[in-house]
Amino acid sequence: MRAVVQRVSEAFVTVEGKETGRIEKGLMVLLGVETGDTEKDAAYMAGKIAKLRLRMRTKR
Repeated sequence: MRAVVQRVSEAFVTVEGKETGRIEKGLMVLLGVETGDTEKDAAYMAGKIAKLRLRMRTKR
């Protein structure tokens, strides 16, 4: 299981051409799951993502 966390100004998800989710400014997580990954793996990854310490950019 792998995760990429990306800061976005906006993002959306479509499934079969229908928009199922949308955010404005925030964080987007791209999650890769493969056969053999367990609920324990998912809980571990969720905990790591929830505890991320991110430095906010300041406008110059």
